[in-house]
Amino acid sequence: MNGMISPRDLQAWLVNRLNWKWFYIGLGVKRWLVLLLLGITVLALGFAYILVSIYRAAALPEIFYYLTLQFLDRGVRGLLFGVVGVAMVVIAITQLSKSLVSAFATEDTNLVELLYRKRVRRKGPKIVALGGGTGLSTLLRGLKEHTDHLTAIVTVADDGGSSGRLRRELGVLPPGDFRQCIAALADSEPLMTSLLQYRFGSGSGLEGHSFGNLLIVAMAGITGSFERALRESSRVLAVRGQILPSTLRNVTLYAETRNPDWERVAGESEITHRGTLTRIERVYLEPEHAPAYPDAVRAILDADLIIAGPGSLYTSVLPNLLVQDIQNALRASNAPKVYVCNIATQPGETDDFSAQDHFAALEQHVGKDIFSHVFANDNYRVNFPEDSPSKMVRAGSEPARAYAIVFADIVDERMPWRHDPAKLARVILDWYNARNAQHNGVIRNP
Repeated sequence: MNGMISPRDLQAWLVNRLNWKWFYIGLGVKRWLVLLLLGITVLALGFAYILVSIYRAAALPEIFYYLTLQFLDRGVRGLLFGVVGVAMVVIAITQLSKSLVSAFATEDTNLVELLYRKRVRRKGPKIVALGGGTGLSTLLRGLKEHTDHLTAIVTVADDGGSSGRLRRELGVLPPGDFRQCIAALADSEPLMTSLLQYRFGSGSGLEGHSFGNLLIVAMAGITGSFERALRESSRVLAVRGQILPSTLRNVTLYAETRNPDWERVAGESEITHRGTLTRIERVYLEPEHAPAYPDAVRAILDADLIIAGPGSLYTSVLPNLLVQDIQNALRASNAPKVYVCNIATQPGETDDFSAQDHFAALEQHVGKDIFSHVFANDNYRVNFPEDSPSKMVRAGSEPARAYAIVFADIVDERMPWRHDPAKLARVILDWYNARNAQHNGVIRNP
């Protein structure tokens, strides 16, 4: 208003223009900047000696009297040259940063900011996320901004859509959920992500298939195994972290539903369909004792934090946890283990479920000694579609027994039936960091 610059604005300008983050601890830059400055100083001293010897021995024109500022005191000359030199170094570093980053980043990205974020992610916790579908990919999309040590353990029980067709026709593990995780963790251009998710709308044999599914299946044919196909696809697309199946066995998900005959339903897609007619009592895998993928077990035992969900409770989250070796590894792990409750109920699976109902169903299948905390949304002020068959999941009236429910605003306001990746990751990591700082691992219900 009065033309004055506030101290806050000046501080922001200095941080932005002078790139003070170059001097943050842990970037591995300061030592080389010091060496650079020392080298420039030594070089300048050598050049100065040469100039002085020439100046003293040679008869120079009178103009050099003014060019060398001899009409000023030596102290003033030294200060002036020092200020000009510092300004030139700062400008050079700033412009060099912009030139380097323009080769591999967007125009509004700063090289030191990229380097700083990479260092922070490298020091992030080892996180294992179990689930499938859109829920797992949403979680991973948020977490990848905070740590590079991510492991996604993905269900292999999917039997619907493009994945189901490829599974039946080619005998491969269903690639759909893996594709979504690769797209979420890929450190690539948005166009590549869109390419992975592209679904053919027509064509004999191609209609309904997604390009990413076909890519993974093709890679499996080239490399000779599905797990190696995941590794190679992740490498090609610069995936942050690793994506693993819970088991390599061809398992089928079964459900018992509540009706007069206690109907037994086979297949993930059919379970959700039948659930709209009756209530799901429990789900299980066949074969019952399918061995876990060894790398998945190792990741769980080495994790700092383990997260189940979000995602379809009965058909995405639980199929991973029903693998007995996975359960055993979870019990053996000393890492905190949390469950992320869905934002909205899912027709055919969790109609009218509260947050406590979700967790009760989880405990019914895996026991009460694994997960200690539940993360649930408490922002109900969003514009949720009134005609939707789903309803927002709210807190129930049941007491929270031995576990704690952490309520927070984790909803995506643009799509209020889903989690916001950034909000969810921030809430989980704030809780994790606070837990580590307090050394007691207890968060009370609000």
